[in-house]
Amino acid sequence: MTLIKRSLAEMIGTFWLVLGGCGSAVLAAGVPDLGIGYLGVAFAFGLSVLTMACAIGHISGAHLNPAVSIGLAVGGRFKAAELPHYIIAQVLGAILAAATIYYIAGGQEGWTMGAFAANGYGEASPHGFSLQAAFVCEVVLTALFLFIIMGATDRWAAAGMAPLAIGLALTLIHLISIPVTNTSVNPARSTGQALFAGGIYLDQLWLFWLAPILGGIIGALLYRAISKEKH
Repeated sequence: MTLIKRSLAEMIGTFWLVLGGCGSAVLAAGVPDLGIGYLGVAFAFGLSVLTMACAIGHISGAHLNPAVSIGLAVGGRFKAAELPHYIIAQVLGAILAAATIYYIAGGQEGWTMGAFAANGYGEASPHGFSLQAAFVCEVVLTALFLFIIMGATDRWAAAGMAPLAIGLALTLIHLISIPVTNTSVNPARSTGQALFAGGIYLDQLWLFWLAPILGGIIGALLYRAISKEKH
């Protein structure tokens, strides 16, 4: 499979991830009496990854996330030279999804932007968590996400279970951290929403690149340290 085709798959996959996860947060979470709330949004993110892992995992690996691609490169599972193609594709997919959500949401009379499912800390945190708390949360959860991804996709792992394990891991991550940062663990997802939300969310976007990437690297190195793989 050519790099262009694999990158296109990543763009489509990331589009689905952001449309499913952030779309559910913007369009469905706060609906009076019928809103899905934090629990529903957490499952929406998990289901989007699970379904797309089944659809394109055999094409591109279904990274859908720059922190995952970088972590897998550090972990020896992905070619570092291909990172620019994947990351650009992932960010473009996220921006296109954010634009789609914005267009749909704008079709409702009286709709206001609000946080637009963007990520933040301090006054931009859903429940006022500090910069330090947000940083630790994003680093630790992304590290564990990479650890699970590498373990679930290891050649010694149970065959066919990777999409379920990864999807449920992302669901749990959101259950833990939506109140803290609105959950990033994915710089592409953060970028798309911040570009439309603007203001403080763009100012704080740096954290949601730095912390997930650092966490991804840590998680990959931890898994390499304990796995059976030869390096």
